[in-house]
Amino acid sequence: MQAASADEPLNVIFFLVDDLGQRDVGCYGSQFHETPAIDQLAKEGMLFDNAYSTCHVCSPSRASILTGKYPARTNLTEWLSGRPERDYENLHHGEKLTALPDAEQTLAETLHGHGYATANYGKAHLNKDPKTYGFDEAITGWVKSYHHPFGGEYNETLPANEGDYFTDKLTDAAIDFIERNKDKPFFVHLEHFSVHDPIQGRKDLVQKYEKKLATMPHQESPDYILEPNPDGPAISEEQIKSLEENDNNTLHQKERVWWVKQKQDNVEFAGMVEATDESLGRIRAKLKELGLEENTIIIFTSDNGGMAASNQYRGIQQPREKLNSQFASSNLPLRGAKGWNYEGGIRVPLIVHWPGEIQANSTSHAVVTGTDYYPTLLEMLNLPSLPDQHVDGRSFVPALKAESYDRGPIYWHFPHYSNHGFQSPGGAVRSGRYKLLEYYENGTVQLFDLDGDIGEQNDLADSHSEIAGELKNMLHAWRYEVDAKMPYPKTATSKSAPGARVDRRN
Repeated sequence: MQAASADEPLNVIFFLVDDLGQRDVGCYGSQFHETPAIDQLAKEGMLFDNAYSTCHVCSPSRASILTGKYPARTNLTEWLSGRPERDYENLHHGEKLTALPDAEQTLAETLHGHGYATANYGKAHLNKDPKTYGFDEAITGWVKSYHHPFGGEYNETLPANEGDYFTDKLTDAAIDFIERNKDKPFFVHLEHFSVHDPIQGRKDLVQKYEKKLATMPHQESPDYILEPNPDGPAISEEQIKSLEENDNNTLHQKERVWWVKQKQDNVEFAGMVEATDESLGRIRAKLKELGLEENTIIIFTSDNGGMAASNQYRGIQQPREKLNSQFASSNLPLRGAKGWNYEGGIRVPLIVHWPGEIQANSTSHAVVTGTDYYPTLLEMLNLPSLPDQHVDGRSFVPALKAESYDRGPIYWHFPHYSNHGFQSPGGAVRSGRYKLLEYYENGTVQLFDLDGDIGEQNDLADSHSEIAGELKNMLHAWRYEVDAKMPYPKTATSKSAPGARVDRRN
C-alpha cells in the first residue's frame, strides 16, 4: 500500500460510536455480534487493546476528543444536562460546566483554519451547535427512535421516509458531504448515535440475530449479576443472593447494588451493532470509489464503555423484550459498564487506519486516551502542534509506527453520581500495569494489576499498600494541578454547586 503524496493533505474520518463496548466488536472477541467492516479495518490498520475514554459517560469524553484536555481541566465532567441530585445521595455533586467552553480551540477549528472542510453528523452532545466550534456543517440532535420518524431536530434536518433506519440515513449524510468535498481536504466527525438506547435494531438484522441466537447452545452462567458499591460496608454472598431474590428498587437503592448484564445475546442490540458496521463499510466503499482510500485516515472508536447496566434503575424481573430495551450487552471479561470507572466503563475499541504508514494487521499495547487524538492527528497531518490547547494529550504516532512509546499515567475524575449504578462519585489513575480507584464518599480505594487481572476481581490495596499509596498521591497531585472540582457533604444549610440539577426524590 502506497502512502499519499507528501504535498497532498490527508482527509480524516473520525468514526465515533456511542456506548460501544470494547468487547462488542468481532476483532475484540465478540462471538455474537458480526462486524466484518470493522474487522477488515483492523486487518488493514492497527488495533489498540489499551485504549481508553477520558470518562465513563459521553459529553466529557467527546469534549476531550475535541479539546485535548481532561474533563477535570475544562470542568465539563458530566453528560449534559446531567443527572439530577437526589435526596438519598450523601454528597452534593461537584461544580460543573453545562456546555463546551467558547475559549477552547477545538480540533475542528484548527483543521478548518488549515483549509479543511469540516462536518459533524450525529450526537455532538455538548449543548451547542457544532458550527459554533469549528464545523462547517452539522446534523445533530437527540434520537427518540431509530425507525422513522427519528424525533426532534432530525425530523427537519435529516432527509428520510417511512421505513428508513436512522444509522443508514446518517451515513447517507456523511457520504454526501464526502462527495461534495472530494476535491479538498475534509474532516468528518461522524458521531453515530448508535449504539446508545433506545435499543432498536434494524428489523432485517434483528431477524438475522433471532435465528442465530436460536442455534446457539445455552450458557449456564448467570444472565445478570448484582454489582455492589465498593465504597461502603462489604456485602456478603448471602446478602447478595437475598438481594437477587428481592429485586426491589427501594431495597437495591438502600443497599447500593445494581444489575449488570453478563451475556451478549440481545438481538436488538446486535442489529444496531451490525448496522453501524455497515455504515463504516459503506463509507470505505465510497472513499475507494472516489479514489480517496489511500489519502484518508480513519479512526474508529467509542465514547465510553458498553451499557451492560441499565440507564436509570431497572430490575430484571421483566419480559425478555423489555430487558432487551434496557440492558445492551456484556463487557466481560471487563468488569462493570458505562457509568463505572471499572474497565467495562472506560476501556474502548480503537482502530487506526493510516495508509502507507502503519503495519497492516498489527496490534499495539500502548495505553492511549481521548485527549491524545488531537496532537496525534496534527502530527499525522504534518500540522503544527498546539501544546497550550491539547495540554493533556500525547501524540501516539510513535506507537502507530511500532516505535517505543509510553505516554505516562492517565486519569479519570467523576465528581457525580451516575445513571448507571449507586456507586459513589470517584476518580482513578492507571500507571503502567496498576490502576487505582478512589471513591469520594468514604475515601475507599481499590488497586488492581491489569496485566494479571483485567477483570478487576483481586483488590490489592491492602497487600500492595505502598503502590496504592503512590498512585493515590499521584491522583491527588493531578487533581490539584487541573483544579478538579470535588463533591462535598450535604448539610442542613448546604446548597448545590453551580451547574447542578436538583430533583427531590427519596
